Amino acid sequence: MEIDVDRSLCEANAICVGFAPEVFDLDDDEELVLTSAEVPQNQVERVTQAVASCPKNALLIRG
Repeated sequence: MEIDVDRSLCEANAICVGFAPEVFDLDDDEELVLTSAEVPQNQVERVTQAVASCPKNALLIRG
């Protein structure tokens, strides 16, 4: 499972970080950063919740 971020939609409001801080983070410029290219198996449920909770629909699950 991989995550795509539509940077034109993402507001970096960090809701995804709250759900899965092991996968999502904000950098010093308040831009969303994925901490891993591949989602760890033990984070799939949290990442799925984060994607579903994105208010801008800026996250997409692939694979």
